[in-house]
Amino acid sequence: MTRLLLICAVLVLAACDKKPEEKKPSGPPPTLITVATVKSGAFEVSEDTLGTLEAVNDPKVGAEVAGKVIKLLAVSGKTVKQGEALAVIDASDFLLQNQSDQAEVKRLEALLAQQDRLVERQQSLVAKGFLSQNAADDALAQRTALSSQLAAAQARAGISQRSVGKTTVTAPFAGVIESQLIAPGDYVKLGDPLFQLISNQRLRAHLPFPESAASRLFRGQAVRVTSPQAPGKVFTASIADIRPAVAESSRALDVIVDLDGAGLLRAGGTVNASVQIAAKAAALVVPEQSVVLRPAGKVVYAIVEAEGKQTAQQRIVQAGAKQGGVIEILAGLKEGEIVAQDGAGFLTNGATVTVKPPLSPSPSPTRGEGSGVSR
Repeated sequence: MTRLLLICAVLVLAACDKKPEEKKPSGPPPTLITVATVKSGAFEVSEDTLGTLEAVNDPKVGAEVAGKVIKLLAVSGKTVKQGEALAVIDASDFLLQNQSDQAEVKRLEALLAQQDRLVERQQSLVAKGFLSQNAADDALAQRTALSSQLAAAQARAGISQRSVGKTTVTAPFAGVIESQLIAPGDYVKLGDPLFQLISNQRLRAHLPFPESAASRLFRGQAVRVTSPQAPGKVFTASIADIRPAVAESSRALDVIVDLDGAGLLRAGGTVNASVQIAAKAAALVVPEQSVVLRPAGKVVYAIVEAEGKQTAQQRIVQAGAKQGGVIEILAGLKEGEIVAQDGAGFLTNGATVTVKPPLSPSPSPTRGEGSGVSR
């Protein structure tokens, strides 16, 4: 009997020491996300591309007369001014020809002066009745012929004088000698290239764009150009021309933009170009990660308080253009709403969330360099 009572006492004490089981929460754990605020601001839609530069002025300076090169005054890499002498061609033959032409001019001038005196005397005799008018007309015709011969001789003398001047090869504009194609002692013919001259003051950018952008591009559109050759510098220009055909090799449109290099850019380099397609004074934007695709369409999850918990509320939105890491929202959200950013793709309507403090400010509709969103 005593043993039975002892066993009952032990069971009672064990029952008293047993703690009630805790009630486990039901449902999945909250999803860890970051959030962003729906903001409004100026928004610019642009087409971006990578292009190349070429010099507008890059001629081959050719020989304007034939002869032997007797002096070389410029070499590859030299910077020259407009009109600066680059080379000298032997002018001996042209000087002799010019002397001959000048002598012929003087001879004809003397004959013409003599004929003028003869015509004057004969006209005086005609007036006094001592000479017929026909004889006087013959002298006048000879004077006219001599005058024409003198004009032709003067033209030949001018041509030979110009040829003498052309024996000194000069730079047609300021630039840099890219390549030297001759050496002293070379015999050059009329038109032979002597130097390749290039100027970086006026440059032309060739910008390839996809065929799909053809309807959005036109002459006069504003273009922002940056280049690794000039870090931090933004060149503003406009579309000068759009080639009518699509390139067979790349299937791209060739858009031409003329730039004032100002000595900062070099032909052959690359440029990043952004063509402004459209601009809005006020547009609602959210980070691109906030917009996810669901069976209902494109949605954004707004974060709201419900029963003391933060939950995701699905909003079907109409999305616009993407630029600079943000996307325009045309309908479905209001300015100032809090939406899920990182982790939005793991949410469903009504899901509970835990918001992680942001490490950096969320994207806003302000444009940094090279993006398509403007301040």
